[in-house]
Amino acid sequence: MNVAQLLVKCLENEGVDYIFGVPGEENIDLMDALLDSDIEFIVTRHETSAAFMAGTYGRLTGKPGVCLATLGPGATNLLTGVANANMDHCPLIAITGQAGMNRQHKISHQYYDLVDIFEPVTKWNAQIKTGEIVPEVVRKAYQLAMQEKPGATHIDLPEDIASMEVDGQPLPITGHSLPNANDKVIEEAADLILKADHPLILAGNGITRGHASEELQRFAEETNIPVVHTFMGKGALSWKNELSLLTAGLSGKDYITCGFKQADLIITIGFDMAETPPENWNPEGTTPILHMDTEEAEIDSHYPVSLNVVGDIQENLRKLNKVMPQKEREIDWFRSIREDALEELKSFKQDNGFPVKPQKIICDLREVLKDEDIAISDVGAHKMWMARMFHTALPNTCLISNGLASMGVAVPSAIAAKMVYPDRSIVAVCGDGSFLMTGAELETAVRLNLPIVILLWRDDGYGLIEWHQMKKFQRPSYIDFGNPDFVKLAESFGWEGIEIESSEELRPALERAISLKKPVLIDCPVDYGENMKLTEKLRDINC
Repeated sequence: MNVAQLLVKCLENEGVDYIFGVPGEENIDLMDALLDSDIEFIVTRHETSAAFMAGTYGRLTGKPGVCLATLGPGATNLLTGVANANMDHCPLIAITGQAGMNRQHKISHQYYDLVDIFEPVTKWNAQIKTGEIVPEVVRKAYQLAMQEKPGATHIDLPEDIASMEVDGQPLPITGHSLPNANDKVIEEAADLILKADHPLILAGNGITRGHASEELQRFAEETNIPVVHTFMGKGALSWKNELSLLTAGLSGKDYITCGFKQADLIITIGFDMAETPPENWNPEGTTPILHMDTEEAEIDSHYPVSLNVVGDIQENLRKLNKVMPQKEREIDWFRSIREDALEELKSFKQDNGFPVKPQKIICDLREVLKDEDIAISDVGAHKMWMARMFHTALPNTCLISNGLASMGVAVPSAIAAKMVYPDRSIVAVCGDGSFLMTGAELETAVRLNLPIVILLWRDDGYGLIEWHQMKKFQRPSYIDFGNPDFVKLAESFGWEGIEIESSEELRPALERAISLKKPVLIDCPVDYGENMKLTEKLRDINC
């Protein structure tokens, strides 16, 4: 066999189901080898979309998604999605075609050193310079992509190496496990918590990755400690639980700011600092931190760690639950925070204003979707509203990219999510700016017969940037753009298109979209005048 065939054989050995990507001249040997494989190649309309799909597949399944591009512009297009997965800690393998070894020493058509380019945005990467190393490279790429904290790895395959003959076999897959904190550390953690009167848990994405939601719930309920979620930790504890203080992440004041101010110990569990800087919720840097994660804490002046509890989050929570002594805690200090946050959303349930207010859109979406259905937020002003107000009962049912936070992520991610969970309703929540960055994937969804729903918040501009401009300068600057007729655009791709012309139409449109079992785009004008109203309202919060 040739090197490309051996590479495919190694990918099969790792259990690869799909490769997302765009073929090119320099990876034609690999594309041909895939014809004789059970691996399904998913042709995407842009390489960035391919990486978004692979990252979401990795986030939802726990095993690396695989994406492919050719050299030069194909690889640089792929780069954004790879960086997005790496910063969101989604396991991903990126494969790039490359110029032959005989022209890498000089200026050459479409040639850049991709190992150098991908090195800052991956956990590890390598070029295959001889066929014999393929089994080692693939096994190492998978092992490192899956190890905590997971992320992206990259394999670069020159076209002349790909066609060379080679002998070889995939390496056996070896399991890996995280260590547990020793008993002394667990006892010290229990003692810290026991001494605190108003401890607060900040739940991050690591709880979902570590399958530790049940352990978190038991710990919170047995200690009467409230739980705040990061954007990517949503659903670690159900929003219906009285101990859930919902979501933190806005850079300014919010209801949950009062909870952080009253806390005398913050217990971060599975927390990734890229999601929400400690400066936002521990501005004086004086509230001590009990850090429970798979790695020791990042150094930050606003993150004063009293104790690191490092290792398997699920097992360490189990151990902590066993030794945690009972303590009566009064819970009135945080009850009003939860009530205020829930009442804010409830108050917009019957709002009939048009364009539709963000709060109303979220009310209707939450009521239409089941607990296990998945809403995927793109990046923009709608992301801030979804993070604050779209409450979740289960992990990974509101996907928000909040590491690199790249615009355009939602539609490709919805395609991947529907492939992983074909029996769940999947809704991509997009702004009109982010949607058109990867809107060509409408064709991909139709080709794959995936009945996803796009809920498009249309304001004819970059709404989040305007929000920031208005807060700082009280005037907008170069944020407006024109839009196509989104209903006609969707229909031209074979989608059903629905335009919302009154607030009362939204919920029936969502119900119909889900019932149709075909791709549907809902064009919903949004009233982003609520952005600055929210800013003013939050400024007046008095803890």
